[in-house]
Amino acid sequence: MTPNKTSTLKKVMQYAQPYKDKMFWVVLTVITLAVFGAIRPYMVKNVVDVYIAKADLGGLSIYVALMALVLILEVSSQFFFTYIASWLGQNIIKDIRTNLFDKMLKFRLSYFDNEPVGKLITRNVSDIENIASIFSQGLFMIVGDVLKMLVVLGIMTWMNWKLTIIVIVAMPVLLYATRIFQKHMKVAFEEVRLQVANLNTFIQERLTGMKIVQLFNREQIEYENFKKINQKHNDAWQKNILYNSIFFPIADIVSAVTLGCVIIYGGFTIVQGDNLTTTGDLFGYTMMISMLFNPLRQIADKFNVMQMGIVAADRVFEILDRDDLIQEEGKITAPDFKGAIDFKNVDFSYSNGKKVINSINLNIKAGQTVAFVGASGAGKSTIANLLSRFYDIESGEILIDGMNINDFTLNSLRDQIAVVLQDVFLFSDSILNNIILDNSNITKEEVITAAKEIGINDFIEKLPGGYDYNVKERGVMLSSGQRQLIAFLRAYMSNPSILILDEATSSIDTYSEELLQKAVEIITKDRTSIIIAHRLATIVNADLIVVMDHGRIVETGTHAQLLTKESGAYKNLYESQYASVSAN
Repeated sequence: MTPNKTSTLKKVMQYAQPYKDKMFWVVLTVITLAVFGAIRPYMVKNVVDVYIAKADLGGLSIYVALMALVLILEVSSQFFFTYIASWLGQNIIKDIRTNLFDKMLKFRLSYFDNEPVGKLITRNVSDIENIASIFSQGLFMIVGDVLKMLVVLGIMTWMNWKLTIIVIVAMPVLLYATRIFQKHMKVAFEEVRLQVANLNTFIQERLTGMKIVQLFNREQIEYENFKKINQKHNDAWQKNILYNSIFFPIADIVSAVTLGCVIIYGGFTIVQGDNLTTTGDLFGYTMMISMLFNPLRQIADKFNVMQMGIVAADRVFEILDRDDLIQEEGKITAPDFKGAIDFKNVDFSYSNGKKVINSINLNIKAGQTVAFVGASGAGKSTIANLLSRFYDIESGEILIDGMNINDFTLNSLRDQIAVVLQDVFLFSDSILNNIILDNSNITKEEVITAAKEIGINDFIEKLPGGYDYNVKERGVMLSSGQRQLIAFLRAYMSNPSILILDEATSSIDTYSEELLQKAVEIITKDRTSIIIAHRLATIVNADLIVVMDHGRIVETGTHAQLLTKESGAYKNLYESQYASVSAN
């Protein structure tokens, strides 16, 4: 086993530490299986040489009963081994999966910007399932088989060292074939896992984007693309099948030839009157050769299973070992914010060398409603991401009520900031659960009261089941406007000190817009609010409007003040939108 594999296996075994008692029983059953399995052929030899040859029926009956007892003990050990090893494997992958999901929950958003969702699903589901096979079908079975082979080889040598030499001569051939097989299978398994991840990623993205696929008539194109990816997946498995098809017949031939040589040589020595070889030896050896070569043959297969588990573990630990966590350096639990926000010389880039935010300086007073406007890519939404610490700034500092946001614990910081996005995400669950997000401190009555306050209770009550209506995956059962209303209520229920509306009132119907405008007035009252908008008509009453361009603040002021600036950026934006609306 290579150093890399050994390191990965050590990491996996660390998860077995809480289950030391189960590990003990697995080891014990492995030992008993090896002993009982190796004893049976020797008992067959004694039956032939001691009892059958001497026609001792009484002794034969007792000895057969003893053999039955050994068989029962072996079967019982096999049952306990299979159950405990599988139980251990499933509990270990449960713990690994829990740690993996917990780790992903704490990653920076930049990690998810660069990693396909399908790949992460593969790591969290199928790759982790393969790790279980290290215990249920790999490591312990290999140890058990090796132990059984050593016991069998010892008994064979004790029974008849001449016949054992024939067996030992044949073993290097099978060992060499096994080694070559393992090398090729490792490469094949790595290719299989890669293609499984690619296949999952492709399917996940196309199913999620099915509306775009059908809207642009890409069904046939995506079908052809899928056929190519599916073929690569098939080709990877075909290599696996080919190597198995070559190896196992070779192993069977070596085993058969060895058995033939033992029978021929042993038969000749018996005929010639050699007292060192008995008829019982031949009976016992025919069983022992099978018990010696079959495990060796199967070890290659079990090594492949374990290898596949280790390859999967490598891919899982690649994520677990990553250092993409948001740096949780804050020790202070954020108090109830008044809401004063200061950006001081803030710089940020999503990728090295390309600044999205460039030397931003801005003071937002507590309770102000501040609107950020500008062209797409100007950096407006990035401001919201930095304030919530979804990303960490490169230089400068962001203060809330005079304290650096890095000094606060993440949970306490985000507890006081609510964000409503343009693309609202709803879980496949009831409207109520999508609003409270399993917060047991919020009652249904409180949600209904809040919904009435912002004027959206009537719309919810008209749905089938009202607050218990299941919106299905991503909220597909609701219109975009209805999803926005649910998101507003969700934000309102969190009672934030700072509210961020990121394009939250764009692309909705007239009826929903009226409800949203009312909701915005109530939600933003007496709390610091940041509104990011393309539609300038929605922010004319803001206390402060910040105009951004290429990551910089180019203008600030009220709507009236900015309109007085000749050739001003805001005035040009407003007039172009007004002209566009008038033309329509």
